[in-house]
Amino acid sequence: MSSPSRSFASLEIAPGQLKNLMLMGYEEMTDIQAAALPFGLDGRDLIAQAKTGSGKTAAFGIPLLDNVNSLTLQVQGLVICPTRELSNQVAEELRRLAKYKDNMKIVVLGGGTSIGPQIKSLAHGAHVVVGTPGRIRDHIEKENLDLSDVQTLVLDEGDRMLAMGFVEDINFIVKETPRTRQTFLFSATFPNDIVQISKRFQNDPEEIIVESHHTRAVIDQQFYICQHSQKLSALTTLIGHNKLNHAIIFCNTKQLVAEVAKYLKDKGLSAIPLHGDMEQREREQVLVQFKHRSANFLVATDVAARGLDIESLPAVINYELPRDQDTYVHRIGRTGRAGKEGMSLTIFTEKERFKLGQLGQRMDQVFEYESIDSLPNNRLIPQEPEFVTLYISGGRKDKLRKGDILGALTKTAGIEGQYVGQIDVADRSSFVAIARSEARNAASRLNQNKIKGRKYKVGFC
Repeated sequence: MSSPSRSFASLEIAPGQLKNLMLMGYEEMTDIQAAALPFGLDGRDLIAQAKTGSGKTAAFGIPLLDNVNSLTLQVQGLVICPTRELSNQVAEELRRLAKYKDNMKIVVLGGGTSIGPQIKSLAHGAHVVVGTPGRIRDHIEKENLDLSDVQTLVLDEGDRMLAMGFVEDINFIVKETPRTRQTFLFSATFPNDIVQISKRFQNDPEEIIVESHHTRAVIDQQFYICQHSQKLSALTTLIGHNKLNHAIIFCNTKQLVAEVAKYLKDKGLSAIPLHGDMEQREREQVLVQFKHRSANFLVATDVAARGLDIESLPAVINYELPRDQDTYVHRIGRTGRAGKEGMSLTIFTEKERFKLGQLGQRMDQVFEYESIDSLPNNRLIPQEPEFVTLYISGGRKDKLRKGDILGALTKTAGIEGQYVGQIDVADRSSFVAIARSEARNAASRLNQNKIKGRKYKVGFC
């Protein structure tokens, strides 16, 4: 059987979308896109298994947007995600994919924030809604959200949503959509519950399985055994030995997150904690800082880091093995994306050794390990982050765009473009990464001048 074409031009998509994909830098389809898009564009239901970072948002986003009539301001596309962070990322990618259509309105409904602004957004209409199960259900029950015109339903990271206990909310939401809808179910794994969900909600779905386990060719998985009392020093040994200056460090509890982050800070390293008990705004700022390379190390629990998408992340470190094997697959999926090489470093104790055997069975690999004492104890050389992240008190709702902020920095404030890093625009705030040497100057000049004809408060994250 011949392999599917990798060219987007081989698909039956609108010429405007094809041009938009080229402008976005989409040169050829990833495995999941090549396998899923022909069926999705043909109107088929899909149950698809693909690893994190495989390009699955475009795999469901292109058919979803193709089904939307932008002249009718009714909710025609619904994407359900396990977390608010993932909802925001999916919505941002859908907005980029939707640029070929005029006046497309995509609304995010996530928990952890005030419901008032969401009610106002829905009152003005929307074409696509992306959100978490609990908050979507809230809006349906309050009669803010009508799903009777939904053409396309997407359940993203289905296994995660089931593991988080959202099955009742999902059942409630899906019953509010037409039976004639097209349904996409994406999941990194296919446990029995996912199969049952598919049988309940889908009509003769095409099953697509793209290699979901990360291979050694892409991710170098290394395991080190140590005494429990050695764990903190083992962590800095791994950082020093591999000369790491950007990595996520996963812990199983928020208490360990705090302990590890403090230890690294005391060693002079740039480390920030992230866990579920933090305020939503604080979590957002932490995620942006790490994404912008304004902090070198992110110490996080799995729940808090779910949905975090960082391009070119060189490594993840498991400070301890997770409680289940699927979580390990999700963790290491943060690195080695889009065919780039990545590294996964895991510290474990004698008590955890049985987990390594279970993990090997789950991934059909034999994992070898070494003693942490086998590594030379290289001197740890703290490095300052390359960038500083500035906060701007205006965002998408204020009609601010990335180009407006870049223009204010380069033209009005006189900051050379080479010193400007990533720019993220949220609903009511924006964040921009500035080279450390220019950060204070940039903040001062932005505070003295206007952005798109209006003054905004600018400060440091």
